[in-house]
Amino acid sequence: MQRILSTQLPAHVGATVRLAGWVHRRRLLKSVAFLIVRDAAGLAQVVVAAPAVREQIEALTEETVVEVVGTVVANATAPAGVEVVEPTVRPLGPTAVPPPFDLYRPVLTAGLHTQLDHAPVALRHPVRSAALRVSAAAVSGFRATLDGQGFVEVHTPKVVASSTESGANVFALDWFGRPAYLAQSPQFYKQLMVGVFERVYEVGPVFRAEPHDTVRHLAQYTSLDVELGFVADHRDVMTVLRETLAGMVATVGERAGGALTTLGVTVPQVPAEIPAVHFTDALKIAGAPPSEPDLAPAHERALGEWALREHGSDFLFVTGYPMAKRPFYTHPDPARPAYSNGFDLLFRGVELVTGGQRLHRHADYLAALAARGEPVEPYAGYVDAFRHGMPPHGGFAIGLERFVARLVGAANVREVTAFPRDLHRLTP
Repeated sequence: MQRILSTQLPAHVGATVRLAGWVHRRRLLKSVAFLIVRDAAGLAQVVVAAPAVREQIEALTEETVVEVVGTVVANATAPAGVEVVEPTVRPLGPTAVPPPFDLYRPVLTAGLHTQLDHAPVALRHPVRSAALRVSAAAVSGFRATLDGQGFVEVHTPKVVASSTESGANVFALDWFGRPAYLAQSPQFYKQLMVGVFERVYEVGPVFRAEPHDTVRHLAQYTSLDVELGFVADHRDVMTVLRETLAGMVATVGERAGGALTTLGVTVPQVPAEIPAVHFTDALKIAGAPPSEPDLAPAHERALGEWALREHGSDFLFVTGYPMAKRPFYTHPDPARPAYSNGFDLLFRGVELVTGGQRLHRHADYLAALAARGEPVEPYAGYVDAFRHGMPPHGGFAIGLERFVARLVGAANVREVTAFPRDLHRLTP
């Protein structure tokens, strides 16, 4: 008999079926017992009346893996309006050691630190797993949207010979006796691949050896990177980003509807045109001094509130960041060279995306490195490619965990990350 999932039970009323999953909860009443079985799709209620089966159920523990064979009957009060009766129950492994918290409760009562210590079982909770389903749907939408626009997915090295951005903190390692680093970004490689495919994207891990201990930073996270050639300036990049976000949000709504219901959230609307303000105006809106070289988290929150109030938008572009705060490969604004053809995208008052137009002439790279007192040699393999003809291009990177956290209203990115790596955590 082929196994079916809990969500398929309504289509099998009157039939004998086989379920398999985890003991989610047992309710032992005087005349009847209820066994709630959890599988990847949801929950199924099993009604146990036979004394021998009841005795077996009493000996089980939560999270024991079992197989159930029984008859499906309609019951409006049961999950999905059906339940399984007259069952036989067979353990598919040894009796499980229950986790240090109850997974059957609507919300995990354990603190986040305890949940992360026991992540392999904490992630089984419907709320925790729902966030990961949202994440998977977001990546699916990211890929599908870009595939539909002629982009090619690439896979670049995660071990590199130099840091991506001058002065950045990187994780050093020994590469067969030579110094190497974990890549903090695929930036150099995705730019070089524009010279091959014109439009590329990548989904992969990046590593930041920055000692941040906040609710929005991880030392390893998943970056959704995009780079495209033959742009007029950064505004072409912003257009592609807006379309990509719309595709991601739509796919989350289509493919993770059940997860959104579990989390009690609805997806935001991505405006047809996301409002944009120049960095200098953003400082005024946020009440920051005009000499500020960057936006602090408090400024971002103020800007997010302004965008929602003035434009009804959860998203806001801030353009024209000072060149002094942008990487050396950033293209300056021809009309205001102290400012960049770069941008950040704020999502509900938090920086979600950094992007912009890049330099594409070899001489400009030499001049940019020289102006910052940076030697060319560590970047020679990258900079040399621009001698062979590169089109005007630009791109962006979305932090997946931060996107999902803002989307579902999580207070900490670790709540939507399966096995987070940060300043303190290297296991499990």
